[in-house]
Amino acid sequence: MMKRLLRKTLPIVVCLLQVAGMVTGQSIPKKPNIVYVLVDQWRAQAMGHAGDVNAFTPNLDQLASESIRVKNAVSGMPVCSPHRASLLTGQYPLTHGVFMNDVLLGTDYMTLPKVFNKAGYQTGYIGKWHLDGHGRNSYIPPVRQQGFGYWKALECTHDYNNSYYYAGDSDKKLKWEGYDVMAQVDDACQYIEDKAKKDAPFVLFIAMGAPHDPYQTAPEKYKAMFQDKELKLNPNVSKENKDKVVRDLKGYYAHMAAIDESIGKLRSKLKDSGISENTIFVFTSDHGDLLGAHGYWNKQQPYEESIRVPFIIHYPAMLGATGRFSDILLNSPDIMPTLLGLTGIAIPNSVEGVDFSQVLLGKKKDRVSQTFISCAQPFGQWDRRKGGKEYRGIVTHRYTYTRDLQGPWLLFDNQEDPFQLNNLVGQSGYERLQARLEKGLQQELKKRKDEFLPGMDYIKKWNYVVDESETVPYRTMNYEGKPLNE
Repeated sequence: MMKRLLRKTLPIVVCLLQVAGMVTGQSIPKKPNIVYVLVDQWRAQAMGHAGDVNAFTPNLDQLASESIRVKNAVSGMPVCSPHRASLLTGQYPLTHGVFMNDVLLGTDYMTLPKVFNKAGYQTGYIGKWHLDGHGRNSYIPPVRQQGFGYWKALECTHDYNNSYYYAGDSDKKLKWEGYDVMAQVDDACQYIEDKAKKDAPFVLFIAMGAPHDPYQTAPEKYKAMFQDKELKLNPNVSKENKDKVVRDLKGYYAHMAAIDESIGKLRSKLKDSGISENTIFVFTSDHGDLLGAHGYWNKQQPYEESIRVPFIIHYPAMLGATGRFSDILLNSPDIMPTLLGLTGIAIPNSVEGVDFSQVLLGKKKDRVSQTFISCAQPFGQWDRRKGGKEYRGIVTHRYTYTRDLQGPWLLFDNQEDPFQLNNLVGQSGYERLQARLEKGLQQELKKRKDEFLPGMDYIKKWNYVVDESETVPYRTMNYEGKPLNE
């Protein structure tokens, strides 16, 4: 009966709204589009507008000057697959089970594209996926594409000049022409142009593999920009590692320069298509990159270079076009509900993240004072042989605090010590601060129902098969440990 009543009354309501719009001279706002650029391993500090004198990012700097910059955006489990699964589900890793790379995100989750599809959106995904667990070069059928309609993706590759993908429901492997960032952005521009002509709302993800290592593989044009450049290194890089850090950073910045140029191209296409004002444009990363900080490389660890990510959100129709900072503690599971909030779509009950949309819009005060970070199981580039270990922690607006299975591990005052050179755990005069942060961490563990067990306990719970380094093999095995015919 209720459904029949809605069918009868809804057209009348819509008509009244349209009449009201005519009377006031205002049109009913269209649903905003979303263009979400997700890069791989780009740390928050590595942009010109963020104060990095080495970086060449003019297009991102321009974007930042017209957008909200979330300066406390963190990757709660700073590694590829966990972030991506949390982004799509709005859940923490021990809920959706993707707490390592190269495992499958189950197909029964209410994911971001499924929600947007139900709301009348077209959805598309281009680039690196890393949520399928069936091998990094394997075909991903539509049933495991999590609801995305348009599809040109590969599980994972960092061979940027020899990069493949599968399109739609075809199991034919195709190749991106040249450096894949450029080709993927060209494809995204065509998608944007096509959708703009149809005047239908869309959500498009462009997931780039760069600037993740290997660092020395950007096109020569961009590598030449840094070849003879004198780099300024952070004080948490040791003299012993200087040569390697300089070499790696030059390649890292070259990839970034190429991506930056592509961001300019995407933004031009949105403007030329007449939809820039009503498009939510996001630039962010799945995690950062240590690149020699504290003597380490890559990610997973709770240092700033690893967990802190860029998050720039541009939405002129609702957020204006004046650059400003936001202090919100935005974590990976918070992105889905925040995007849904900005588009006025109901958030599924399965979501654990925080909807910050009303804070960004200036309609509510920010009441979140801490956010949760963790490593449930060290693996791969930071396995136990390299010092990897389980940890849980919190990040506040000022401090980072973590403990491992043995007890308190790291405590940094990020305001007074931005390069985290002074570990305050156990130091005289900081007992009350450490106790307060420990209490906050225990609150998070209780909220997350996280028993903080050894990593192998979670591996057994989810029936993952690992090798001698406690890493899920990805070359010849799928998520069930069965051989693949690649």
